[in-house]
Amino acid sequence: MNEIRKEKIKDAYHDSKSIYDGVLTQGNLFAKAYIQFFWGGTDDVALAHKLLSHIPKVFSGTILDVPCGTAVFTAEKWKELNASKIICLDYSDDMLRQAGRRLEGERHIQLCQGDVGALPFESQSVDIVMSMNGFHAFPDKLKAFDETCRVLKEGGKFIASFYVRGKLRRTDWVVNHVLAPKGWFTPPFQTEEEVRRILEERYSEVEIHTDNAILWCVCGK
Repeated sequence: MNEIRKEKIKDAYHDSKSIYDGVLTQGNLFAKAYIQFFWGGTDDVALAHKLLSHIPKVFSGTILDVPCGTAVFTAEKWKELNASKIICLDYSDDMLRQAGRRLEGERHIQLCQGDVGALPFESQSVDIVMSMNGFHAFPDKLKAFDETCRVLKEGGKFIASFYVRGKLRRTDWVVNHVLAPKGWFTPPFQTEEEVRRILEERYSEVEIHTDNAILWCVCGK
């Protein structure tokens, strides 16, 4: 069943590749109206800057960005961190191709097609895991939480943002009736309380915030 879901996700992101960035960055009137009405006006650009601010300006460790998407929010930050090793992983070839165009020529950045539920990396091999707008799409979320924690070193950081249910009715409606059937989001979806329990079972430090129906967190292992 998960393999079928994974292919549905891949197809969905292939079909939406021409509008993906525009919706996230509210690049047109339709996107602005959609974000304002269905997502309570959450500003993904501002949230991305907030998450990225938890990564030092000077850093020489290994960062895993999963899913990297098109790197629309992260490209400039990753380019600046040229003393780091940055691995941008996504299940969608289409997302990786777009990310590759933004990150072309950056030798410290590696693009990798892969599954967050079976990360092709050794345990405790990564200093920071960044997961922006990803967990609501993953078909096996608990496995994704396990794998991102597994590859993270002791003392490392898990930084993430994703949809949680039960915050805004209209958001829950569009997720259940539009985004999930299309394959952009994959049930089941957790509440803030469920996510907190999951994170506290895996991390020694857990900081959680919500912006309408989007949860964002910074966790220390």
